[in-house]
Amino acid sequence: MKNILRNLQRRNFVKVLASGTAGAFASASMAFGSQNKSEQQLKNSAATRKEVLMKVGCQSGGTSEENLAFKARHGVYHLDGGMPKFIEGKGWDLEDSLKKREACEKYGIQLDAYHLPLSSAGIDRVIIPHIMMGKSPERDREIEMVQQMIEVAAKTGVKLLNYNTTILPVLRTGRTIDPMRGNASYSTWNYQEALQREQQLTKAGRADADEVFERITYLLDRIIPVAEEYQVKLGNHIADPPVPDAYNGIMRWNSPEVFEGIKRFAQLYDSPYHGFNFCIGSIAEGLRDPKNEIFPIIDWVGKRKQIFNIHLRNIKGNFNNFQEVYPDNGEMNFFHVMRALRDVEFDGMVMPDHVPQHEAEGAGLQAFAFAYGHIIGMLQALKDEA
Repeated sequence: MKNILRNLQRRNFVKVLASGTAGAFASASMAFGSQNKSEQQLKNSAATRKEVLMKVGCQSGGTSEENLAFKARHGVYHLDGGMPKFIEGKGWDLEDSLKKREACEKYGIQLDAYHLPLSSAGIDRVIIPHIMMGKSPERDREIEMVQQMIEVAAKTGVKLLNYNTTILPVLRTGRTIDPMRGNASYSTWNYQEALQREQQLTKAGRADADEVFERITYLLDRIIPVAEEYQVKLGNHIADPPVPDAYNGIMRWNSPEVFEGIKRFAQLYDSPYHGFNFCIGSIAEGLRDPKNEIFPIIDWVGKRKQIFNIHLRNIKGNFNNFQEVYPDNGEMNFFHVMRALRDVEFDGMVMPDHVPQHEAEGAGLQAFAFAYGHIIGMLQALKDEA
């Protein structure tokens, strides 16, 4: 009897042990399978991430030896070189343009872009003013010069020309000192304060948004075919800042709703050479909620492949009242902005722009150096994500 009980106990023990081992094995298998599934999900997620194609660049300082050495020391190997020597009545000097490219190559820097002499300085200061004044036949002669500049750029290997189609210059009302950033001075716009000042017409007189668009269209009708022939992109910078109504007699083409103005301009032509020198800061200046509203604009323009170049500048504030601040202390999180640019496969230059000032020696260079490091750090982080 004792032997029978002993045998029953032994068999029950083996069953329990076997059951426990099987359960433990099953649990381990489930955990291992779950781990494999989790790893596969991570791999799939990584596979869907876009490659980082953009690079840090800059448009300040030109192609002097001093500036090129400064850029190379700070890891900036892509450049908007300003513009070659201007020849009155003709356009750009090809020999000078080739010298600029040669100077860049000495430091391993790629000359990616130039600025057409259609700048943000305003109609009273640009060297070819009649295009945006809408005045013929003078504007036709100026457009012929722009056509020649496109050819010079192509012969130099420059594939992007940035430009502005503005009548008024950049508008600001003063500067704001920030004691928490070492008394840095921020360029400031306050629309209500501006309205208290006497408004003065430029030599272009008055123009509403439709008139400004007519002048833009007149220009682009004549230069986009040339850009397509020479395969040079034309990147337009929006007017800075957007305004709610006509100011000094002029209504900005990207106002009063900046996104609607961008859409209108973007859809003027269906051409891979028609797009934007996409200034994040100037766009944010026209938004009520820059932190969130910038992303639908990046997505819309980016998916149309019309972002050719980025000005990465941050602001505190919003439409009608803002300060231009350092890239890390404004309304927008620039890492999220850069991620959005990656996701639309933007492949051009990301440039610091309108950096803060201060009284210490070398203020401008210090601010640019900070901005280069900030951009390069974000690019490295994005590459690690992929």
